[in-house]
Amino acid sequence: MENRKRSGLGRSSEGGYRKPEGDNKTGFKKKYFAKPTPAGFEKPSKPDIVFGVQSVLETLKSTKEIEKILLQRDFGHAEVEKLAREREIPVQRVPLEKLNRVTMKVHQGVIAFVSAVNYAKTSNVVADTFEKGETPLLLILDRVTDVRNFGAIARTAECAGVNAIVVPARGAAQINADAMKTSVGALNHLPVCRENSLSQIVSELQQSGIQVVACTEKATTELYDVDFSVPTAILMGSEEDGISDNLLEQADYATKIPMVGKIGSLNVSVATAVILYEAVRQRQKA
Repeated sequence: MENRKRSGLGRSSEGGYRKPEGDNKTGFKKKYFAKPTPAGFEKPSKPDIVFGVQSVLETLKSTKEIEKILLQRDFGHAEVEKLAREREIPVQRVPLEKLNRVTMKVHQGVIAFVSAVNYAKTSNVVADTFEKGETPLLLILDRVTDVRNFGAIARTAECAGVNAIVVPARGAAQINADAMKTSVGALNHLPVCRENSLSQIVSELQQSGIQVVACTEKATTELYDVDFSVPTAILMGSEEDGISDNLLEQADYATKIPMVGKIGSLNVSVATAVILYEAVRQRQKA
């Protein structure tokens, strides 16, 4: 019996022996604490969403900017779709499971993602810039989908004096609280233009006397040989496959950042910073 007491074993009511509550080694109850967040890591914020038919309809009728709307695949709501079309808001038909992953609350088959910024029109930004007597510097992002990359790009763009960032209506990073935080508030000061067709925007910019310069590793000309002191729109591609072929063909110039190391590419936010500050350097010298 003495050995049993020392080992922390006791007789159970059913006979035999039982272990005490707590840690197997010490016999003391475990204390559970929240695991510390690893340094440099933060949980992504939840997206700003509106759900339920009536709530989404009221949001569509308001002045709030909406990134996109998710509709249950086997569910249709004519008024939601009509208002979304009128406001040129992307609508995606998805299975019920995807909606439930966004929220388990009663969404009635429709969820709207609300943007943290108000979008501008590219044509308005260009007109305002010329009217002020400034030389336009625009940044076009072709399918940059990582929210934090987008936020970092916006921070650099604002510091470099970019007049606006242009993104496609589909296939771009959602501008949410994470993007706002990574931009360190730059998105409060920098216009963002969401356009249905980047190809059309490139054509309109060229017609307005703005050269479009595509940054791509496929180019043979280095960025130091391009004149950025004139009205310019810099075109950057997605993290996965760069700039779309049709946009590359439309661009006035294709340029690359010289690489002398063993790694053949830069992160898109870093590459954007390099080319923007070459533009800043040239414009300060002009």
